[in-house]
Amino acid sequence: MHAILLRSAATAAVLFAGLAATTSASLADVALAPHRAVYELKLQEKRGSAGVDRVRGRIVYQFTGDSCAGYALNFRQVTEIGNGEGQTNVSDLRSETWEDGAAKSFKFQAKNYLNDELDRDTDGRADRASDAVKVRVSKPTSVTKDYDVKTLFPTEHLLKILDAARTEKTLLEAAVYDGSEAGDKIYDTLSVVGKAETAPPAEMEAAAKRPELEKQRFWPVSISYFERGKKTDGEQTPDYQMSFDLYENGVSRSLKIDYGEFVISGDLVELDLMTPSACKK
Repeated sequence: MHAILLRSAATAAVLFAGLAATTSASLADVALAPHRAVYELKLQEKRGSAGVDRVRGRIVYQFTGDSCAGYALNFRQVTEIGNGEGQTNVSDLRSETWEDGAAKSFKFQAKNYLNDELDRDTDGRADRASDAVKVRVSKPTSVTKDYDVKTLFPTEHLLKILDAARTEKTLLEAAVYDGSEAGDKIYDTLSVVGKAETAPPAEMEAAAKRPELEKQRFWPVSISYFERGKKTDGEQTPDYQMSFDLYENGVSRSLKIDYGEFVISGDLVELDLMTPSACKK
């Protein structure tokens, strides 16, 4: 359970990172939004015999950069999980990622702590060559792997989702490499994009009630993650699903992570928007 939570935390980090460069003409006018955001986590629902009966935590991240210098993300997620037997475990993920503006390279470093003890230390990079995406991981163990050249990096994946949203496409299938866990896995994803909305929802968090966001369209997005090569007894179900409202400037709110047996929600409680760079391409 905790391994899955930590893996999804890494995905959340890159998911909220913002937008990378693209050759799509429809995204030429997208304004990136460097920002620092805080999300408050809590248990929204548990199903069946799930041992989890309480969750609380927080995601804090800061996204900076541009398509000229690349995009950098400093991220931290601390999550306290309790069960019906009175046991509590605290996971603490701290990560830094960088993706170049043209999605040619992706670098990642992460440390996972469980109950204040280091559980995993990950360090590596991936580079897109003409024939493959070449992954080189130095920690926790040395790993060298090649993936299909069409494999997407995290911000590149988000870009594709945003492009689908802007062109009114509702489905997107893609293989994604994000360097999470030990950096040795690839995930097949299915994204479902809803209709564009402009009116603020009634349940919108106070932190999201900003003039900058009132001018932005947003789309409800749901992404299912399937670990490639994972053995199953029958039809493969997602490792987990994430949903959120994605604004046209890359800011996200109303996070939900569904693990099947239980669901965690994340409300945006702080949002600091920074001055965008003057980078032009």
